[in-house]
Amino acid sequence: MTEERIQTHCDIAVVGAGPAGLAAAVALRPGGRDVVCTGPAPDPSKPDRRTTALLSGSLQFLESLGLWDGLRDAAAPLRVLHIIDRTGRLFRAPDIVFDAAEIGEEAFGYNIPNDVLVRALLGRLGDAHLPTTGVEAVEADRESVRLSLPGGRRLSARLVVGADGRNSLCREAAGIGTRSWTYDQTAIVANFNHSRPHHGACTELHFCSGPFTVVPLPGDRSSLVWVERPAEAARLMEQDEAAFAATIGERLQGMFGDVGEVSARGAFPLAGLIARGMARKRIALVGEAAHVIPPIGAQGLNLGFRDVTDLVSCLEGVADPGGPAVLAAYERTRRGDVLARTFATDLLNRTLISGLAPFQIARGMSFAGLATMPPLRRLAMRQGMSAR
Repeated sequence: MTEERIQTHCDIAVVGAGPAGLAAAVALRPGGRDVVCTGPAPDPSKPDRRTTALLSGSLQFLESLGLWDGLRDAAAPLRVLHIIDRTGRLFRAPDIVFDAAEIGEEAFGYNIPNDVLVRALLGRLGDAHLPTTGVEAVEADRESVRLSLPGGRRLSARLVVGADGRNSLCREAAGIGTRSWTYDQTAIVANFNHSRPHHGACTELHFCSGPFTVVPLPGDRSSLVWVERPAEAARLMEQDEAAFAATIGERLQGMFGDVGEVSARGAFPLAGLIARGMARKRIALVGEAAHVIPPIGAQGLNLGFRDVTDLVSCLEGVADPGGPAVLAAYERTRRGDVLARTFATDLLNRTLISGLAPFQIARGMSFAGLATMPPLRRLAMRQGMSAR
């Protein structure tokens, strides 16, 4: 049977329907350009139970899209960050409290469920979202990029925004290589109820295997990102809900009172990746197609939203959205920020899990400076919240 082949053209095609891709499609539509976002629609049978801590720059971005007011009630403010060293090492880092009020802010950001954010972006995008199971092939030349979609459909665009994740076909079609690495760690994610209020405080307990991070959700509920060695993570994933809740309570030592209902858990191995370029051949990369970092310091999606914000700026007033000048400007604008944030997150993780004394001493001294020197602490808070 011969499949019907339909050729469709647009100004900009976004490949990938995760938060970064959907946000790119929504942000790029104003200005009269024809934008299509292709990627899977959310599967109700497989809800995304993860949450994202959105920092101030990401909140400003969502406000510019007219979305934040409708999302605020589903999110919890992050007013304080407690970092507590429980490594038990000789060179123990001091505990640190980062308080947004110290720099005149109400909160560092807000923690929001990923599925709530995705539904809001899809609602704004409307019929510009083309649901597909994925893109089968990407071909780029001087004039356009052609996407082969399931069912024989083809879509061509003057610019393709690759938001198709760490195994990006768009990145491969652009001829952009990567540097990648792995960690001997697995992250477990879940949400749980607790009997004591969190008061907007994010708690990060540092163990030799990685951070155990509890982030507020609305009400007496929090999200958990628990980084462990793979064998221990596998054991924890096999526990029933009651046993896992008890294990969380043991780790928290009563800080949140009794641990109640725990959501279904997810687990994923930690890895890092950085693309050796941000744009080429009428393809611009955003989100995890360009950079993958550990879930430390709330940098992942925030970095992806900064990609989108800068791409939108580079496209202002240009006739050809995929032209060489646009891609060169985007490369210049993003490269430094991506490299700096990736390096800092990787270094923070490695100094925590390393058993080498020099790393432990350096980490302890750095934390001591932050704990005892208010100007340095305030500088670190402002830098962490900044869009650059």
